[in-house]
Amino acid sequence: MNSNNIPFVDLITQHLEMEEELTSVFREALHSAAFIGGRAVQDFEYMFAKLCEAKFCIGVGSGTDALRFALMASGVAPDEAVLTVPNTFIATTEAISQSGAHPEFVDVDERTYNMDPERLREYLGTKCDRDQFSGRPISRRTRRVISAVVPVHLYGQPADMDEIVELAEAWNLLVIEDACQAHGAEYFSRNDGRWKRCGSMGKAAAFSFYPGKNLGACGEAGAVTTNDADLAQRVRMLRDHGQAEKYYHDIEGYNGRLDAIQAGVLRLKLDHLPEWNRQRREKAQHYGELLASVEGLVLPFEPSWARAVYHLYVVRIQDRRELQEHLKEAGIGTGIHYPIPLHQQRAYRQLGYGKGDFPVTERVAPEILSMPMYPQLTESEQEAVARVVKECLVAPGSVS
Repeated sequence: MNSNNIPFVDLITQHLEMEEELTSVFREALHSAAFIGGRAVQDFEYMFAKLCEAKFCIGVGSGTDALRFALMASGVAPDEAVLTVPNTFIATTEAISQSGAHPEFVDVDERTYNMDPERLREYLGTKCDRDQFSGRPISRRTRRVISAVVPVHLYGQPADMDEIVELAEAWNLLVIEDACQAHGAEYFSRNDGRWKRCGSMGKAAAFSFYPGKNLGACGEAGAVTTNDADLAQRVRMLRDHGQAEKYYHDIEGYNGRLDAIQAGVLRLKLDHLPEWNRQRREKAQHYGELLASVEGLVLPFEPSWARAVYHLYVVRIQDRRELQEHLKEAGIGTGIHYPIPLHQQRAYRQLGYGKGDFPVTERVAPEILSMPMYPQLTESEQEAVARVVKECLVAPGSVS
């Protein structure tokens, strides 16, 4: 096969296009010696809060820091349980565990791969008792009080937040959004009759700016967004050794600050994010047109209440390995997000989950395959991807 040399993600072209702008950020930091905090961080925090339609943004060292600090600052107590999904990156559950809490899982919707509100309703109604004092659920499985739910806006697709928030309010649960893949994604709230940005719908939200994200730093970075001033202040203290002011430590915190160079990079890129997201949506639509007729290939489903930003373009196919190898031989990169559900990972063996506990996640995990997706992806490259997919699936077993 001729090599098309289409990478799964292109992190070079974007940065070369912005090379002079990005270099100016480093030059300014050298000239001012403002490496930690300062104007660059404050400017980015202000503009990212505005993008998310939130009152506050607090820059931190990573997306994992962001979720951990959001949970801690919102009042999740050690040894309580937090509900999330098994179909996500381990950082979601790491943040829960590292905050002192314990993850428990609710299965996902087979079309969106996000938390299924009906399964959440079933879990709360049939697998929990209600604490008579707090009104919160107590897991019958672990006897732990559940204090929060963390819906993940996976692949840049918003979770169905209206129903999740309603259930959380009925059970006195905090809602912390894992928006690490959903920068700029929008959700139409049927309850409020308007579009809302991911990062504005829970008590707080966590974002990652890992380089491959829609809004990526040139290193590690993250942020918490919230409309709660007290929570925002607690996150500021947690990220900076618990300091209310320099050398006055009201609590024990962490070294989890966003450095000024990364903030400057993100601030420059933030101006481009709406256009980059628009291009991702266009490319997702074009993939849909190219691949719609391919039998056995399940394409992404975008509900009418979602405007996804396609951090990843994820398809499903029963024989994933053959298709992935076929694409690889043609010089086309792919990814798998994520091959082993969290409840089946060795790291969480102590949670005691078994095969069959989350049937939807277990069904989709061996089938998901992420196709090339980035703003600089051309139509001809997408057509080449589609051509190779069709070659493989129309003539199975033809891998040479």
